[in-house]
Amino acid sequence: MANKSRRDFMRNSMLGLAALPLGVGILSKTAFAQELPRVDPTSSTAQALNYVEDASDASDHPAYEEGERCDNCMFYTADNQGCQLFPGNSVAPGGWCQSWTAQG
Repeated sequence: MANKSRRDFMRNSMLGLAALPLGVGILSKTAFAQELPRVDPTSSTAQALNYVEDASDASDHPAYEEGERCDNCMFYTADNQGCQLFPGNSVAPGGWCQSWTAQG
């Protein structure tokens, strides 16, 4: 840094500080909310978990209890209607699967 002038140092420092918010925005998962594709109820994962888009359709499933819905499950993410069990996909807020777990 001995060959650089103080003016060059200050200019480069200011450019770096100006670019910092952009870099943080790109690295942040929530900076640019994206719409996730809805999980396909006929996919192998959805069928393995007995996922339905309407919880009332699961009323005959032995694990189902009244009031259980995706939007009150611990795996549900309200920001993008995502589910940890279906990475990269959204689920119906009123849906249900056999892995439903009460929010903590």
